[in-house]
Amino acid sequence: MIQDPKQEKVLRIVKRAVIGVAAVIVVAVVALDSTYTITEQEQAVVTTFGSPSAQTEPGLHFKIPLVQQVEKVNTTIQGFPIGYSQGEEQQYDTNEDESLMITSDYNFVNVDFFVEYKVADPIKAVYASEDPEMILKNVAQSCIRNVIGSYDVDSVLTTGKYEIQNTIKDAIIRQLEANDIGLSLVNITIQDSEPPTTEVMEAFKAVETAKQGKETAVNNANKYRNEKLPEAEAQADKILQQAESKKQARINEANSQVARFNAMYDQYIQNPEITRQRMFYEAMEDVLPDLKVIINGSGDSVNTILPLEPFSSTNVTQETQAPSAVQETQAPEETTSETESADEG
Repeated sequence: MIQDPKQEKVLRIVKRAVIGVAAVIVVAVVALDSTYTITEQEQAVVTTFGSPSAQTEPGLHFKIPLVQQVEKVNTTIQGFPIGYSQGEEQQYDTNEDESLMITSDYNFVNVDFFVEYKVADPIKAVYASEDPEMILKNVAQSCIRNVIGSYDVDSVLTTGKYEIQNTIKDAIIRQLEANDIGLSLVNITIQDSEPPTTEVMEAFKAVETAKQGKETAVNNANKYRNEKLPEAEAQADKILQQAESKKQARINEANSQVARFNAMYDQYIQNPEITRQRMFYEAMEDVLPDLKVIINGSGDSVNTILPLEPFSSTNVTQETQAPSAVQETQAPEETTSETESADEG
């Protein structure tokens, strides 16, 4: 069959155009498939004939089209909840299948957690498992239930949350190192912990209120002690100082009395008779300060001294009066003796 030369020419043009378009398409596909970009929050896993390698530097990179494959991995900190789910408009729905647990004292409690992790090894995160995040979640739930089961309900709800978090974190890290799925745990925190029923929740709130009241009372007692203790110590120091002052005063008084006795003894050695009389009069002055002294003489004569003058007013007066007093007291006796001798004569 003979074709028209014009038709043959048109067919050749069409064939060339189709081949040109196909070539352009192939070139475009090859050009687009030969470059890839890595951001600062990503890493890439480049596979060449089934052999993976990591690319960590951000920027534009080239690869062999149809030979090399690129899988990008997010290296920022990511997270997921355990025990609840976040719905629309920031609403949280409780998942009791994950949150309901039993404690060591056989009480039930709802505990919600939030797990934060990041990719530590991009190659293992891509090829070691199909869903590494699900594996991490299962590991976390297992460690959470083991740890919660070893604590009593009071510790889970009140005082032991920080210790429980650290214990769970250490257990998850050990499990991740054993499984080696390319993920590393950043942190795990208890979002909320409460009893499963309203009645039990109210009872635990009452217990927590009582504990807070106890802490308040203890703090008030410590405050009162800190206020009163310095006053008591100051009072004790004052008493000790007064006692020390009285002690020193007694010692000084005793020393002065010893010195007075020694001085008196020296005077007694020099003038025993005068000193003896002086001591007698001083003793009488102390014992009978307000009494009348009546001295009976011989015969019907009576001498009365009202009252006895203080002998300690002046030492000179006492010493000069003492011999005269002795003479006055002895004069009647001499008169009596002379009268008796005259009668006898």
